[in-house]
This record gives sequence, structure tokens and C-alpha cells, in this order.
Amino acid sequence: MINKAFSFCCTCLLLLVSLFANAQENQNQNTETGPVNEFFRSNGKIYVIVGVLLIIFIGIVIFLIALDRKITRLERRDNIHGK
Repeated sequence: MINKAFSFCCTCLLLLVSLFANAQENQNQNTETGPVNEFFRSNGKIYVIVGVLLIIFIGIVIFLIALDRKITRLERRDNIHGK
């Protein structure tokens, strides 16, 4: 189980690194124009949105890892009692 969690965390970390690498493209060409994008960028709210989404994602991952541990513990307990 620890190996699964470790590999999942490594995969997520590599995914995030690749996203940050793509963010370093040519910044002179702004192809994402529009009133919504301009509003969020002008007020600096885009970083708040990214931060909130990151917190939610991390919370879901932590919840799933804790749930997996509980299920594994219950499975072991059932196997010990000879069910």
C-alpha cells in the first residue's frame, strides 16, 4: 500500500512539474484573451483560484489515502478472524 501511495505522489509531482515547464513558454503572445481572463489577471484573482483548486485537490488525495488505509486495516482484521 505504501508503494502505491508513493508512486501516486511521485506521479502527481511529475505532473505538476510538467505543468510548470509548459507555463514557461513565450509570454509575449497572449492567446487567452477575453473578458473573464482579463478580469482575473487584472485583479490577480487567478492565483487565488489556482490556490483554492490546489487545496481542494490535495484534500481529496489525503482523504483517499486515509480511506485506503482504513479499508486495508478492515480487510486485515477480517482475514485474521477467519471470515
